[in-house]
Amino acid sequence: MSLTKLLIAVAVLAVIAGFVVWDQKHPQQTASTTPPAPKLINVPDTQVATLELQKKGSPPVTLAKDKAKWAITSPEAYPADQDASTSLVSSLSGVTADSVIDDSPTDLAKYGLTDPSLVVTAHEKNGKTDKLIFGDDVPTGNSVYAQVGGDKKVYLVSTSLKSSFNKDLNDLRDKRLMAFDATQVSRVELVSPKSDIEFGKVNQSDWQIVKPGPYRADSFQVEDILRKLSDAKMDLTAKPDDAPFNTGKPVAMAKVTDPSGVETLDVRQNKDDYYARSSLVPGTFKISADLGKLLGKPLDDFRNKKLFDFGFSDLTKLDISGKTYTRSGTDWKLGATTMDPGSIQTVIDKLRDLAATAFVTTGFSTPDVAITAVSNDGKRTEKVEFSKAPDGYIARREGQPSLYKLDSKSVNDILEAANAIKATAPAAKK
Repeated sequence: MSLTKLLIAVAVLAVIAGFVVWDQKHPQQTASTTPPAPKLINVPDTQVATLELQKKGSPPVTLAKDKAKWAITSPEAYPADQDASTSLVSSLSGVTADSVIDDSPTDLAKYGLTDPSLVVTAHEKNGKTDKLIFGDDVPTGNSVYAQVGGDKKVYLVSTSLKSSFNKDLNDLRDKRLMAFDATQVSRVELVSPKSDIEFGKVNQSDWQIVKPGPYRADSFQVEDILRKLSDAKMDLTAKPDDAPFNTGKPVAMAKVTDPSGVETLDVRQNKDDYYARSSLVPGTFKISADLGKLLGKPLDDFRNKKLFDFGFSDLTKLDISGKTYTRSGTDWKLGATTMDPGSIQTVIDKLRDLAATAFVTTGFSTPDVAITAVSNDGKRTEKVEFSKAPDGYIARREGQPSLYKLDSKSVNDILEAANAIKATAPAAKK
């Protein structure tokens, strides 16, 4: 072996020996493991029968399952906010501590556990009782001292855990002034000093005025009534005061009917503010001016001013004073002639937007124009006749007694667009 190769081999052996010595002096450390968080209670929400919250200095608040819903049973019986109650009960599932602070405490007072700030007691359907006791906040950090019923250990838990249970009566009450199921409402009635308006559900999304007469209703307005009534909430932080309601001017009594019965909301105006009393809960509550003004609208504001109901449905037939256009696929035809679709669409758009300026009871004589629109694959046929009047047009829908007043321009624009309907330009020869 040459001297050069020998020197290289010796150098390699020296390096290997150095690594061995270093490894012996610095043995590999095993990966550190974080001890599991101590489990306190684990109650599935489906197993909770009642839940009691006892806050220091306040009467206990108890939730109980009433059929499929939560209800407050003490300190008094109240409907419960289902979302808030469900969230509270679900907090009992998988409750853990950050650490054990004292395995064998001799003085619970120093942790605030002899006079707890909050005690949570859950009674399960199987008869078992689980108790979570919160003491004082830790002077530094975001922790609270806590115990579990039947366990002498003192734990540290996060303040966020305590916050999830630290609810009072007002936090858990159902604050809605009306609790109807908006998807199941069949009747809405507004009784005011000037009128009695009743709306009836025609189908899943449409409403009809049934009182004081059979009129087409503006369904968006009726749905807005229901939405605003459903959103009306009690302000439980305000000082009770019936005087503004008692001295206020009556606006309307809203009556809403769903399968559970009839709920009412009596609304009055005092200066610029509106106050209400509900059939569900005692007391007087301030409501939004938007809701008060909406309930006080006159009949005509709730009537449907549109002359045609096809909305954004595709038409399959359009007849303008005896000239009938039919749609076949994407083509429109007048007899055997294919018509320019853009020119017909202009008429349809104007018909879709055509709305009355007012409702009248007289003024319709001999019809000057008749327009029929067929939509929904032939399931809906709407015929509207127009009679020229001194200051515009009077229109009526076939089979309905209502008369609609229209300005001249809106009808003349439709007639001009109808006269501009043309045949499709012939294809250019190659």
